[in-house]
Amino acid sequence: MGKHSGFCGWPSFACEGLCFRAAATIIIGAKMDNAVTLVRRFRRLDYLKISMFGAGLALFWATFHSLVLPARIQDLVPAANKNFYLGLASSLGLVIAMLVQPLAGALSDRSALPWGQRRPFIFLGTVLALVTLPWVPGAQAFLALLLVYCALQLFLNIAQAPFQAFIPDMVPAHRRGIAAGVKSFTEAVSVIVIMRVLAYWMGKYSTNTSQWLGIAIGISGGVLLVSMAATMLLVKERRHEPGAHVPIYSTFASAFSIDFRGRRDFLWFLVSRLLVVMSLGTLQTFAFYYLTDFLGVSAPAAVTSSIVVALVIGMLASIYPAAWASDRIGRKPVLVCSGLLGLSGMLLLLFVHDRTAFLVASALLGISSGSFVSTNWALATDLVPPGQEAAYLGLANVASAGAGAFARLAMGPVIDLFNSRSPGEGYIAMLVVCAVYFAAGTVLILKIGGRRKVKQATLDVSEAIQA
Repeated sequence: MGKHSGFCGWPSFACEGLCFRAAATIIIGAKMDNAVTLVRRFRRLDYLKISMFGAGLALFWATFHSLVLPARIQDLVPAANKNFYLGLASSLGLVIAMLVQPLAGALSDRSALPWGQRRPFIFLGTVLALVTLPWVPGAQAFLALLLVYCALQLFLNIAQAPFQAFIPDMVPAHRRGIAAGVKSFTEAVSVIVIMRVLAYWMGKYSTNTSQWLGIAIGISGGVLLVSMAATMLLVKERRHEPGAHVPIYSTFASAFSIDFRGRRDFLWFLVSRLLVVMSLGTLQTFAFYYLTDFLGVSAPAAVTSSIVVALVIGMLASIYPAAWASDRIGRKPVLVCSGLLGLSGMLLLLFVHDRTAFLVASALLGISSGSFVSTNWALATDLVPPGQEAAYLGLANVASAGAGAFARLAMGPVIDLFNSRSPGEGYIAMLVVCAVYFAAGTVLILKIGGRRKVKQATLDVSEAIQA
């Protein structure tokens, strides 16, 4: 996982046999019991069990960021400045995620609570978020809505950071590509199945009929609650033996420390990831206003949901094949192909301005996103050091959140400024920037070391012994 060598080419059959025997020797001499236990205990249904909470989170945030937050901000701020306020809110939320995820991850890495390392944090964060949720439709000023949104980001990131460590905690390394694919697949299914229903209710929403907003928020919150409860009941964490006592300030300090010299590939991974996420996040944030102001869509909630569905269908078509391929040919080739496909979708949006083109581009971006999220997350689990999984994966999201916060905060005023000069010009500028982000993120993937061939952690023990 954190000890793979760099690129060394494809070994011959004889070399594979030697590698298998060396791996078997290492496992037998050092970690035989743990390796055998991990391989034998992780079954097919477990892929689904450890992905359930991610599905609830994905639906909640997709609904909130694509439909609820833009609609509520539009209620509370001047129309000429709505992009600025939306960018400001999104950015502050991401800054909170950037600060909270590494801390929650580091605390869970050192936790030895009776419920397990990760599940107590998932339970606490989700419950606090659900208690906060009713204040979203009740906010009567932008500042009040902003405070509620920041609280949701705080609580759900307390839950999300430990959840992200389920894969490196429980999944044998040679199955992590598939595990990341299943995680992405369940998240996509939850969005495509339920978001159209939520968009129907949001399409009826206005300041005079706020009950529809409450219904949409209630459904997404209910799905989040069910996914949390199922995770608490069905996921069985391995017993974690507490290590030496570490002072709390040392835990917090270590949450933000990365050995970039020793883990240069992780640095390139972070930069590449943040650029691609900046592109997708910027497009998602301002899509609602792009549809109404630039394409002239009269029912943006319904059309936004159609676009999200097209994107998710593309994701579903690519998640499993990308995960399967990344376990066999390596993460980098799949990520490069994903980046090139996403760039083509951005260029289509830039040069063809109608609803059909937007749907086609959304499908292309969905295929790109599906292969990106599954393969990129598998690469992240390959690169993190043992014993610091949640902290490092939290830091991976810090890079995404920090860059996303900056991109959205800067992009809102840029869109409003260019639109004030010429209607629609701001959205053209947005698409140009998103295309540049995607291209740069794809190029930086090439800086990451070659395919990390599986070693002792990635082999089935019985295969290694028989080789």
